[in-house]
Amino acid sequence: MGRRKRPSFAPELSGPDPRLLELSSDTMRAMVDQAMARIVSHHETLPTQPLHATAGGKKLARALREPLPERGVPYDRLLRLIFGRVIPTSLNTASPGYLAYIPGGGLFHSAVADLIADATNRYAGVWLAAPALAEIEAIVVRWFADLLGLPATAGGVLTTGGSLANFSALVTARRERLPPDFLRGVIYVSDQAHHSVRKAALLAGFPPDRVREIPSDERFRLRPDALERAIAEDRAAGLAPFFVVGNAGATPTGAVDDLGAIADVAAREGLWLHVDAAYGGFFALTTRGRAALAGIDRADSVTLDPHKSLFLPFGTGCLVVRDREALRRAHAVHADYLPPMQTVDDLVDPCDLGPELTRDARGLRVWLPLKMHGAAPFRAALDEKIDLARAAADAIRATPGLEIVAEPELSLFAFRARWPGQEGAALDAWNRALMSRVNARQRVFLTGTLLASVGFVIRVCVLSFRTHREHVDACVEDVRAAHAELAAEGSGARSLTRPA
Repeated sequence: MGRRKRPSFAPELSGPDPRLLELSSDTMRAMVDQAMARIVSHHETLPTQPLHATAGGKKLARALREPLPERGVPYDRLLRLIFGRVIPTSLNTASPGYLAYIPGGGLFHSAVADLIADATNRYAGVWLAAPALAEIEAIVVRWFADLLGLPATAGGVLTTGGSLANFSALVTARRERLPPDFLRGVIYVSDQAHHSVRKAALLAGFPPDRVREIPSDERFRLRPDALERAIAEDRAAGLAPFFVVGNAGATPTGAVDDLGAIADVAAREGLWLHVDAAYGGFFALTTRGRAALAGIDRADSVTLDPHKSLFLPFGTGCLVVRDREALRRAHAVHADYLPPMQTVDDLVDPCDLGPELTRDARGLRVWLPLKMHGAAPFRAALDEKIDLARAAADAIRATPGLEIVAEPELSLFAFRARWPGQEGAALDAWNRALMSRVNARQRVFLTGTLLASVGFVIRVCVLSFRTHREHVDACVEDVRAAHAELAAEGSGARSLTRPA
């Protein structure tokens, strides 16, 4: 008698085998090897790739649209699309000549860490699920808190960037400093503040008119005297001042506020002091950076972006708070389906310190490069960026017809061209044309901004770990050449050597 077949309760399947998603070891190796060959080639050619190649981007984006495909496409064909069309049609933010916005460069070490974290796919939102991975993130945050001079009570969480960090800081301050009916609360920012602070206020439930913009001084730093007056006026109107933001490297001008003076006002008035150090915070690794950031150790919370001045890939931010328990009080919510949360002081459930429950092992991308190299090469690179920015500013200052509008407090400065008879919109147009001509040379890429007290200015931000003296020299050469061309076209025989 034959052996009876064991009954199966699985449905009969037709079509592709669902096990196709479970790749063999050979296939996994081949996929990584093929991608790696293209990635290495991409990195090797970064200095010669265009700085900006977004022309045709609209057409390409629309061409990619399609219904959900039922059948697959060969992997090598997809790689050709990604590296041949998708990635090149963009701003080359990893280029050594990218001096626009606030670059970071994207350390390869972190990409490898992300591959490890994503491939092993460990859940790191709750300490019990991956104790060592959760601890690695806590260790990284502790390193940052120590760097800033914050006390042992400090703690925090890695975020996707400064915007989420600013939001969580504001929510925490609202919970700590205001009653449940918080709509009388007032937030104070510099006219140089990042727009994410206003967005955070909106998302946190504050009406737009509860954000007060405080004027800055001639160095684009928040004026403490104007802050105090605004607080007094709001209190007299029956409102509740509770939150002030200091800049540690403002995006438009690189300005670093007098954090000590703002801390004094915050202490007297009972305000939560938040420092947006997304760009400038890690300059605390250097002697000059620590001097510029004096007073940051008095903050109640600090936003940091490792994807800026720690050179990591985009998507790596951090919020550090003076009192870690304040973060927990603002964010911790339990559910019966979750494991018991940590009650021991030295262990942390990341989901209790921020808005995300589902989180990847985010700490690896920070921890791996710092463990591999230590802090020393990061410090040296940041010192180099300070030197390069100052050298570039000096060279532009020495060029007739050009002036520095915002001095480099760290590694970012702003300048503009001046020309006789041009003011207002005409001068703005001249400077926009100057920037366009520099960018058209495709050796460096610059961006500008509008300053209420000045008009349109051109920014230079030296921050990528790949940017060195030759790239800054190219920037100065192209600025001078473009300015000379415009001057010749605009004035005929008038010489550029004539001072503005």
